[in-house]
Amino acid sequence: QVHLLESGGGSVQPGGSLNLSCVVSGSTFNGKCIGWFRQVAGKEREKVATIHTSSTISDIDDSVKGRFTIHQDNAKKAVYLEMGSLKPEDTATYYCASGSPQSMYWGNCEASHRYNNWGQGTQVTVSP
Repeated sequence: QVHLLESGGGSVQPGGSLNLSCVVSGSTFNGKCIGWFRQVAGKEREKVATIHTSSTISDIDDSVKGRFTIHQDNAKKAVYLEMGSLKPEDTATYYCASGSPQSMYWGNCEASHRYNNWGQGTQVTVSP
């Protein structure tokens, strides 16, 4: 059973930065889709960024492109979401999720339907 532990959320002023971490345990790190999603109460969950832990091909949603980046640390079995130039509309609960890619070695992990295992979430609040 893959276990995901998120950390790094908090409160920040507009224009600030936060770095979220997702540590993977209970399974091998390679050959997985790891994604960051966010959700505001009463709204649908939306995908923010994804990465294939073997190919390292990543995808960033247009709404945060140029401000957020995703990367991984194989030794720490962790995936990070670096968030910069934060805006009030980035306020949400951020979830790390894992899933199986189409190929264990190649390709991307953009498709949201691949994610079936979720962390507990970490709150990000951006306000003056």
